[in-house]
Amino acid sequence: MDQGPPRSRTWDEALRSRGYRVTPQRQLVLEAVAELGHATPEEIAASVQQTASGVNISTIYRTLELLDSLGLVTHTHLNHGAPTYHLASDANHVHLVCQDCGKVDEASPDTIRPLVSALDASHGFETNVTHLTVFGRCEDCRRKRVNA
Repeated sequence: MDQGPPRSRTWDEALRSRGYRVTPQRQLVLEAVAELGHATPEEIAASVQQTASGVNISTIYRTLELLDSLGLVTHTHLNHGAPTYHLASDANHVHLVCQDCGKVDEASPDTIRPLVSALDASHGFETNVTHLTVFGRCEDCRRKRVNA
């Protein structure tokens, strides 16, 4: 019998091992988060509602909160609005957000290792890079400013 894609099996096992049922809504939310990458609850709801129109935004928020607490998804704040979610398994990166165009890019934690080491050495501060967002200007927007 086909058990579905490996990622789906992992999600099912993670939920069941913690005493939670694998509901269609939870499965749809996880699939939407995986597909969308960095997405707000509203974007996730729009994706889920394409398949299951009866799933309301409060269900999306409750499901995201549960999945976050179980370590299946994680969130970060990329602006002053709603948090964005992505799979916890894909969370090992630093977010780079362009203040001009809003583009979100990712950088390896190795890129900021000197900063992380300096914060630890000088302040004893352990940095959680999965929630780290660096604001600035992307290459395209910088080029536009120079050529303006």
